[in-house]
Amino acid sequence: MQKLTWWQRAIIYEIYPRSFQDSNDDGIGDLNGILRRLDYLVQLGIDAIWITPVYPSPMADFGYDVADYCGIDPIFGTMWDFDRLLSECRQRGLKVILDFVPNHTSDQHPWFLESRSSRQSAKRDWYLWRDQPNNWLSQFGGSAWEFDQISGQYYCHSFLKEQPDLNWRNPAVKAAMFNVLRFWLDRGVDGFRVDVMWLMIKDDQFHDNPPSPGYLLGQSSNQRLLSVFNSDRPEVHAVVAEMRAVLDEYNDRVLIGEIYLPVQRLMTYYGSATLQGANLPFNFLLLQCAWSAEAVRAIISEYMAALPPGAWPNWVLGNHDNARIATKIGIRQASIAAMLLLTLPGTLTMYYGDEIAMTNVAIRPEDVKDPAEKNQPGIGMGRDPERTPMQWDSSPGAGFTAAIPWLPLAPDFVRDNVVAFLTDHTSLLHLYRKLIALRRSLSPLVSGELRGLSAETSLLRYERVNSSERLLVLLNLGFDPVETRLHGGTVLLSTGSDRDGQRVNDVVTVRGAEGLVIFLDS
Repeated sequence: MQKLTWWQRAIIYEIYPRSFQDSNDDGIGDLNGILRRLDYLVQLGIDAIWITPVYPSPMADFGYDVADYCGIDPIFGTMWDFDRLLSECRQRGLKVILDFVPNHTSDQHPWFLESRSSRQSAKRDWYLWRDQPNNWLSQFGGSAWEFDQISGQYYCHSFLKEQPDLNWRNPAVKAAMFNVLRFWLDRGVDGFRVDVMWLMIKDDQFHDNPPSPGYLLGQSSNQRLLSVFNSDRPEVHAVVAEMRAVLDEYNDRVLIGEIYLPVQRLMTYYGSATLQGANLPFNFLLLQCAWSAEAVRAIISEYMAALPPGAWPNWVLGNHDNARIATKIGIRQASIAAMLLLTLPGTLTMYYGDEIAMTNVAIRPEDVKDPAEKNQPGIGMGRDPERTPMQWDSSPGAGFTAAIPWLPLAPDFVRDNVVAFLTDHTSLLHLYRKLIALRRSLSPLVSGELRGLSAETSLLRYERVNSSERLLVLLNLGFDPVETRLHGGTVLLSTGSDRDGQRVNDVVTVRGAEGLVIFLDS
C-alpha cells in the first residue's frame, strides 16, 4: 500500500482563537493563548491545528471580513507571535492549517476602497458591480446587493454588506489571492481550509435564481430561492484546480474545502480526470444527520460509495458554524460520537471543547455578537452558542481569561472543565485520549477497509480490516441494551472504561449509550 501523507493520517483540531485562551486579559483569545496550550494538544494526541481567521479585520463577521490577507490583527497578536507559534508547533510535531477566505474581503480592504472610488478605478472589476440588482440573496438574509453612494452602483455580497464578493473571473484577482497563499506557505504553514469554496464563482450573466418549492414561512429568507446562479457554478472547479496547483508547488501541503452540498455534488470538488480538486472537501454528514443507527449507517454508506477512485475520506464532528455535538445528541451519547469519529476511515476533524462535552450556551439578546443572528433575530441562525470560551478550570474565568470573556461562559464550567476531566479517568477527555492513541497504534483504524456496516435496532456495527487485523466497532445509539453475535474477541476499549481487556464470545451485550472496539480473533 502507498505510504500515507501526514494529512491522511491526521486528526485536525479546530481552534476558534477568540475563544480558546486569552493571554493578555482583554477577554478575547489570542495567538499567545494558543501557544500556552500546545502541550495540552500534544497530550490529547492531535496532529494538526486549524486556526480560524486571525488577519487584520474590522470584525464585522469576527475575522471573516479580511482587511489584509498578509497580516495579523492586533487583537490576536503580531506576526512575530504567529511565527513563534508556528515554530513551537514544529518543535512539537504539530501541523498548522490556516483559514483562507477567498470569496469576499472586508469593505475596508484597500482593494475595495480603490474599487469603489470610481467606475474607472483599476480595481473596479475586482468586485461584482451592477447598475441594477438581481434577486440573489445573502446567506445572512436579505438582498445580496448593496447600493454604493460613492460610485452609484450595487455591489454583490454573499454575506454581510461589509463583505463584498471578489470577482474570481478576473485574472488579477486570482494572481493576487494566489500570492497570498504563497506568502503563508513561504512562512511554513501546512495548508488551508478554504472558506465557502462552493460560492467563489457566480453566473456571469447574473440570471435570477428560481424560487424554492420547499420554502416554508418562518424559515430564513435566504432559503426562499434556489441558489442556482450564485453557488456551485461549473467554472469554480478550474479555480480550485489552480489553487491546488499553488499548494502543489510546495511539499506535503493540504487544501481543504468548506462545501455545504449534497453528497454527489460534494464529490465533484475532489476534481476530475482533467482538473485536480481539493485534497479534502469537508464532509459534514455527521453534523447534519439524525442520531439513529440506521440514519448514521445510511450516510456512511452513501458517502463511502460516492467517493471517486483515489479520493481520501474525511469526517467532521463539530465546527464553529453548527450546534455542538453534545447539545445535539445529549451528553450520554457524546462518547458514542467520539468513538464513531475516531474509528471511521480517513482524516478526522474535531472542534475545540468537544473533548470535554462542551454544549451550546444560551445567549441573552443583549449579549448576541453574531451578525447572522442580528440580521434575522428569532430564526435561529446565531452561532454564538457554539463559540463560547474553552472551559479550562473552575476559576471565575474558567482558566480562559482573568477579564470578562467576550461571550458568556457555560453555566456548568465549574463542573465540566479540562482540570476536572483530567482527574476523572472515566471522563470523556480520557476516552478521547485513549481513542486517539488506539487509532495511532492500529493501522486498520486509519487506512483499513470498512466492512460489515449495519444497523441492528439502535446498534451501529462495522469492522475495520487490513490483511492481518480485524477490529469490530459496536455503537449503541440508544439507551436500552442490545445483544449482537460475534465469533470471539477481546475488548480493546469501551466508552465506560470498565470492559477494557474483557473477552467476549458468541453473544455480547452492548449497554445503552455504550461503545466497544473489539479485536476479533483470527
